[in-house]
Amino acid sequence: MDPEDIDVVQPLDRERGISLEDFKLIKMHMSNYITKLAQNVKVRQRVVATAITYMRRVYTRRGLTEFDPRLVAPTCLYLAAKAEESTVQARLLVFYIKKMYPEDIRYRFEIKDILEMEMKILEALNYYLVVFHPYRSLTQFLQDAGMMDLMQFTWGIVNDTYKMDLILIHPPHLIALACIYIASVSKEKDSIAWFEELRVDMNVVKNISMEILDFYDNMMNNIEERINIAFSKLPLRSA
Repeated sequence: MDPEDIDVVQPLDRERGISLEDFKLIKMHMSNYITKLAQNVKVRQRVVATAITYMRRVYTRRGLTEFDPRLVAPTCLYLAAKAEESTVQARLLVFYIKKMYPEDIRYRFEIKDILEMEMKILEALNYYLVVFHPYRSLTQFLQDAGMMDLMQFTWGIVNDTYKMDLILIHPPHLIALACIYIASVSKEKDSIAWFEELRVDMNVVKNISMEILDFYDNMMNNIEERINIAFSKLPLRSA
């Protein structure tokens, strides 16, 4: 997708004072929420990545005011687990949500809430559930480059890219290459010759790398406070 089609704050959200930065912060927080919830229900990383991609796709078409992100996030995990053939029961998600947020009524959902939201999300996604991720390309590239010792480091960077909208904008193999580029520079690996043999546009790879590094820099500044302010603009749910 074109970045201009992704970074769009819907009219109802704008009326509540939700800015573009608020929008990005809420999506990032929901990506982290999906990851934590997935760790509790024990699903593999690919399910997490697919769930986050669904969530980000949904918000290119629907607003935060219309679709409560606190419900969309676990529902996307529920749907992704089905799509990736690692089914998780809705009641298990409800159990762990209550365990993670015992005092916060805004995260208090029941099984029927998840099942109802699942249908809305499917409609918002136009029932298109296929997602391609950078992980497979990453492994193949590292093997080809003889840099398998960077696997854990680069895998972590790829995981972090899901806190951004990169998966909606760039082909997965270019995201993988950008993560390898960051890792090779960080670990002082001489990878110039290998990159030159790939016949990819290195300007694009470097631009993606800069987006990732800018994200790291930006996320260091009062992040929790900024997230709380962003969430305070969302409508309150009734019990």
